[in-house]
Amino acid sequence: MQNNNTFKFEFVALMASLMSIVALSIDALLPALPEIGSALGVTNPANNQLLITMIFLGLGFGQLLFGPLSDSFGRKPIVYIGFIVFIIASIICVTTKNFEMMILGRVLQGVGLSSPRSLSISMIRDSYSGNYMAKILSIVVMFFILVPVVAPALGQFLINLYNWESVFYFNLVFGILIMIWFWLRQPETLGKDKRIKFTSHLFIDGTKEFFKHKDAVAFTLISGFITGSFMVYLSTSQQIFQEQYNLADMFPYIFASLAISVGLATFLNSRFVVKYGMMKIAYVSCIAYAIISILYVVIFSSGENPSIAILLTFFALQFFAVGFLFGNLRALAMQPLGHIAGIGAAINGFVSTVMAVPIANYIGGFVSTSVLPLFIGFSIFGILSFIVFIIVKRKVTIINA
Repeated sequence: MQNNNTFKFEFVALMASLMSIVALSIDALLPALPEIGSALGVTNPANNQLLITMIFLGLGFGQLLFGPLSDSFGRKPIVYIGFIVFIIASIICVTTKNFEMMILGRVLQGVGLSSPRSLSISMIRDSYSGNYMAKILSIVVMFFILVPVVAPALGQFLINLYNWESVFYFNLVFGILIMIWFWLRQPETLGKDKRIKFTSHLFIDGTKEFFKHKDAVAFTLISGFITGSFMVYLSTSQQIFQEQYNLADMFPYIFASLAISVGLATFLNSRFVVKYGMMKIAYVSCIAYAIISILYVVIFSSGENPSIAILLTFFALQFFAVGFLFGNLRALAMQPLGHIAGIGAAINGFVSTVMAVPIANYIGGFVSTSVLPLFIGFSIFGILSFIVFIIVKRKVTIINA
């Protein structure tokens, strides 16, 4: 199944499901943050953000381990190993009475889930290339985005019905069902003839190869900037809507409506990307991302929060731009890395995630009484992304001249 242009619905649905276990583990927990914090004796509510950001740290580091191994041993066995780590981590999370142990459990959950998350991208790259790969990635990301639409409402429902631990149990059952489906229906995408012989220096060789491709590095950096600023929103959204706007009951619905904005953009991207090309769409979206956030900073520079309607309008526009960026940046970075798709997806995911976590933790610390620091973060990283794009485009122009 190498680089064909045939659309396979079950393949797309399964890849989206593998990625969605991650989204569910993050977003379904958002309404439970205050309860988990009080159950584990957290005194500073801002520390609850760590339950969200630290899973990303695990996601980043785990990919580095599982990506190269999958290039040598095939994608499927490595997905299973990652899932076993996730099961152990989930048991730690529901049995601990200690906040530090809970954070460790979340990091380990991230390590385990990095395998299905990263390898689903490798399996797409095994199977498709070029703008058609960007189209498939967009459709997968669109399905994946539907999870945050329902996850916080689902989390709230489970907490109201049972307790915060039930969110972890639900994620576990959901994950097991996806794994059974994956085991029964998904063939291996990396044939034995395409595998790289496992050696101790496999990772070093793969990393050297990755950094030879300057475009892959550039688009990975932009991914880090955009992911980081988006992660600030993810980790502070509960605080913003529940504490700054006193909209605790509405939080799952607000979160869902903003996720739909990302989903709509991803859907439109899957329709337009083959026609206009991933480079052009990502470039225009990057400019829009920067302009929208700068506009907010200029208008509300006093730090006073606007009405909820105005805030949601800005968020919706910002995330509409994000929807066009996510899939395309991944596809642009992966395009030259078909021969090392496992380690390529791993380094791409690792660098962008490890950049994103400190960005999110740092900016998140300022978002206590105002939303302004969030948009200042969006502006700075929008401008940095734009600068990297200009450098890449200039290089392409010189090469083509």
